[in-house]
Amino acid sequence: MLNPEQIKRLFEQFRNLKIMIVGDVMVDAYLFGKVDRISPEAPVPVVSVISRSSRLGGAANVALNVHALGATPVLVSVIGNDAKGHEFLQLLGQNSMPDNGILMSNVRKTTTKFRVIGNNVQMLRVDEEVTTDILDEEQNLLLEKVSTILKNEKIDAVIFQDYDKGVLTASMISRIIQMAKENSIPVAVDPKKKRFLAYKGVQLFKPNLKELRDGLNISFNTASFDELSDAVALLQKTIEAQIVLVTLSEKGVFYRERTTMNAFTENKIPAHLRSIADVSGAGDTVISVAAMCLALQQPTSVIAELSNLAGGLVCEEVGVVPVNKTKLLDEMLKLTQLDGQKD
Repeated sequence: MLNPEQIKRLFEQFRNLKIMIVGDVMVDAYLFGKVDRISPEAPVPVVSVISRSSRLGGAANVALNVHALGATPVLVSVIGNDAKGHEFLQLLGQNSMPDNGILMSNVRKTTTKFRVIGNNVQMLRVDEEVTTDILDEEQNLLLEKVSTILKNEKIDAVIFQDYDKGVLTASMISRIIQMAKENSIPVAVDPKKKRFLAYKGVQLFKPNLKELRDGLNISFNTASFDELSDAVALLQKTIEAQIVLVTLSEKGVFYRERTTMNAFTENKIPAHLRSIADVSGAGDTVISVAAMCLALQQPTSVIAELSNLAGGLVCEEVGVVPVNKTKLLDEMLKLTQLDGQKD
C-alpha cells in the first residue's frame, strides 16, 4: 500500500494523463419518478415522471470517469447521424470533451438505453441499438482517426471498452493493439463475450465473473480461490495478458500478474462495505482507474486496491455516474490510515 503522500501525488499525476478510449458509446436516458399506485390496465406500477436526464454511457462513461479524475479523455467510436447522435455530441461538449475521434454513421442508430427509475429503484430498461459490426469503410475511417490521434497527441494509455455493439471488430482490435505497441502505449481492456479472446498481448484485461465463465466457456466454483485462480491462469495463458483483474461484485477483485516469464503473483482483495443503490457503470469506473494507474506504472496491488474502491463508491449512486475524485482520495487515505494502525 502507498503512504498518504504517495497517494496524493498519484492523484495529482492523473491530471497529466491523456487516455484514449475505444469502444461502444451510448446515451443513457432516464425518467425519474414516483410510484404510488398500480395501473388498472395491467399489473404494473405507474411512474409519475418528476424529471428526465440524458447522460453519456458505455465507453463514453469511461471517458467521463477519466475526465472526473482530472485526466484528458480522447473517445473513439461510431454514433448514428440521428437525433440521439446529435444529443451525444452535445453531451460531449457540455462535459468539455473532444469529439475528434467520433464518426457519425448514416446506416447505424445511436445506441440508447432508456431507464425508468421509480422511488429510486430501476423498474424498466428499454434498449434501442444496432449490434452488427460496423462497415469496413467505417472501420477504416476509425482507424485513420486513431492513427492521426496517436501521431499528433501524446496518449498515455488505451482502453478498449467493449459492449458487443459492433464497433470493436477483430480487425479493429488487432490493428489498434499493434499501433499501441509501436508507440509503447499500455492497453487495458474491459471485454464482452463476442471478442473475448481477441485481445492478445495487452497489459491489463478486466473481465467480471460472468464474462470470465462465458468467455472461456467453462464453469467453476467462484467461491474457491484455487478454481478461480486456475480459470484466470487459463485465460492469461490464452491471451498472453500481463495482468488479469477480475471483478467479483460484492466480493471484491482478484488479480493475477506475470512478473517474469514463468513467475506469477496473485491476490484477492475484498470489497468494502457499501450501501448499494445501483451497480450500473461500476465496471466503467474500475477500468478507468485501473488504466490510469497502469499508465503511471503503479504496482498491480495499487491498481487493484484503488479500482476496487472506486467501483464500490459509484454503486452508492442511482444511475450511471462517474467516480468522485475527492471522495475517492479521502476513502483511499482512510484505508491507508487503517492499514497503518494494523501495522
